[in-house]
Amino acid sequence: MTSETSDTLDQAMVRSSGLDTLLRDLTDRAVQEVPGAAACSITVRRADRLLTLAGSAGLPSGLDQRQYENGSGPCVAAAGTGTEQYSPDLAAETRWPEYTRYALATGVRTVLAVPLDVAGASGAALNLYGERPGALAAGREAARALAGRVTDTVTTALRIERGRQSAADVRTALLSRSVIDQATGILMARERIDAGRALERLRRVSQDRNIKLRDLCAQVVARTANGPSDGRN
Repeated sequence: MTSETSDTLDQAMVRSSGLDTLLRDLTDRAVQEVPGAAACSITVRRADRLLTLAGSAGLPSGLDQRQYENGSGPCVAAAGTGTEQYSPDLAAETRWPEYTRYALATGVRTVLAVPLDVAGASGAALNLYGERPGALAAGREAARALAGRVTDTVTTALRIERGRQSAADVRTALLSRSVIDQATGILMARERIDAGRALERLRRVSQDRNIKLRDLCAQVVARTANGPSDGRN
């Protein structure tokens, strides 16, 4: 890969407004950089499930999903074995018959899936598709070079995603704790009981009504804010 390509990918990370934008930009650039590529996607395995993180413009709908559903195909094999998968002409391919029929119907004639060693994923691949037999033959080295940069970028993106999810979990927990504390305080004032008894009462009502404690407390707080209590939880 050229230093210019590396720079443009770094710039994409900086200017990207979100992970989806970043990864989509990455796959679009892969199509530009790899000779013969008409479309590109990135596959990762997370929690024992394969998914497509991003796909370039022009990627036929369902092209990757059909592989995941059948458990067979070049990107599935590349992600699962860590071995590059290449089919110069799908019309003559015998390894993945169900996928091959579908891919040919979408106009894809050649496929190259390069494994990615992505931290935090138990298998990943950069998938490139061409519309003519042998179209990707001259682009294999470029694809391998690009895969190294893609690996770093996807690893960073997944780390950011996990960080955001953790932050979201913390915010949810804090909001839950806040609304529970508010409802407990309301019940203490209304019934003239201590905090322990108020919380226990809320938990008992939560179980009896089969409703999450957080949601029950939110209802108590909302009713209090909207008007005089009717004396019931």
